[in-house]
Amino acid sequence: MTRRLAVIRRTITAALQASRALGYRTLSGIVASDLQAGRVIQCSEFLRRLGLDEDLIRSLRSWFGRYAAKAWRTGTMTEPRKVWALIDDRWTHVAVYQPNSFALPAAVTSYKRMAGLGLTYELTA
Repeated sequence: MTRRLAVIRRTITAALQASRALGYRTLSGIVASDLQAGRVIQCSEFLRRLGLDEDLIRSLRSWFGRYAAKAWRTGTMTEPRKVWALIDDRWTHVAVYQPNSFALPAAVTSYKRMAGLGLTYELTA
């Protein structure tokens, strides 16, 4: 019993000393490594690839992400994969998609503010 308590104490001490980034990366699991490797992207990265400037991306990304998630749910009847990401110095739970996902162009056409920009883009295979 004493040995068990010592292990519990060491575990709690280690957890308290771990960085916040490590904790969120652990919560995200394999999705975080997919994001880092480029196998999945956030909506803000998709907007960056469209050639938008950072101020416009910052103003569009939240609503654009909602439209992309809605398109994903409609097309697959499942929730999109999510990852914890550090955005503007805050940890936020955001959806991620494959770079050639159907949800991203669907969000461009359904989000009126994006459709008004007249963007042209090509999905990678």
